[in-house]
Amino acid sequence: MDEPTASTNLSVAIGGLGAIGLPVARRLDAGIGGLELTAVSARNRTAAQDRIAELRRPVPVVPLDRLAEHAAIVVECAPAAVFADVAESAVAAGRTLVTVSVGALLARMDLVERAKATGARIIVPTGALLGLDAVRAAAEGKIVAVTLITRKPPAGLQGAPYLTQRGIDLEGLTAPLKVFDGPASAAAEAFPANVNVAAALALAGIGPDRTTVELWADPGVTRNTHTVEVEADSARFSMSIEGIPSADNPRTGRLTPLSVIAALRRLVSPLQVGT
Repeated sequence: MDEPTASTNLSVAIGGLGAIGLPVARRLDAGIGGLELTAVSARNRTAAQDRIAELRRPVPVVPLDRLAEHAAIVVECAPAAVFADVAESAVAAGRTLVTVSVGALLARMDLVERAKATGARIIVPTGALLGLDAVRAAAEGKIVAVTLITRKPPAGLQGAPYLTQRGIDLEGLTAPLKVFDGPASAAAEAFPANVNVAAALALAGIGPDRTTVELWADPGVTRNTHTVEVEADSARFSMSIEGIPSADNPRTGRLTPLSVIAALRRLVSPLQVGT
C-alpha cells in the first residue's frame, strides 16, 4: 500500500521539546504514514530552534498559543505551568489536543465542555502507566475502589512543591518514605510534575476524588514503579509497571513519548487494538 501523500497527511504541532516532545518530533520527522510535523514551540524558543535544526525537515518555531494555527493535531508536552497556553487555543480552534499534562487538565475540566462546543477533541495518552483500557471497561459497570501506588527514586521527586513547603528533604534517604497518601485530585496539585499517571487513571475510572494515590520516595528502586489495584463488580485486578526514567529528565519515563507516538499513530491507523 502506498504511503499517503503530504496533501493527505494530518498536520501535527508540538508544544514542548524536552524529554517527551523532542523524541516525538524526531519520530514524526523520520516518517509516520498519514502524519506530518508542521510546527513546534517551547518556552525557550531559541533552544527549540537549535533542537529542530537536527531534523531532516525543520519546521517553524512559533509561540505556544499559536500552535493551533499550524496543525490539526496539537501535542502538549510542555511544563504544566504553560498548559493553558497550548490547550486553550487548541480547544478554541476545534483542534485535536493530545495532552500529557493530565494533572493540569484536572484543574481545567472546563476545557472539556468548551470542546463540545468547538468540535475539539482532547486525548490523554496512557503515558507511563498501563491498563487504562481495563479501567475504562470496568467503569462501564461499577468500580468500588481504585488505588495507585507509585515508587520513585528520590531524585525523581526532589524539588516537588509539596515537599518543599513541608521541609521534606530526600537527600541521603536510606529507606522508603511515603511522602503522600490521598486522593488523586490533591496529588495532582501537590506533585504537578510527577503524577500525571494518577490523573490519567482517575479520568479513566472513578474520578480524581475517589482514586487513591500513595507516593513513595524509595532509594531501593532505580525505575519509576506504578501499581494499580482495582476492585469492581466485573473484575478484581492488579497491574504493575517499572518504567525506565528518561536520561534527560528523571521525572519522565522513557515510555511516555512512545505512548504519545502510539496515540498519534492510532489517529490514522485502519486497525485499532484495545478499548
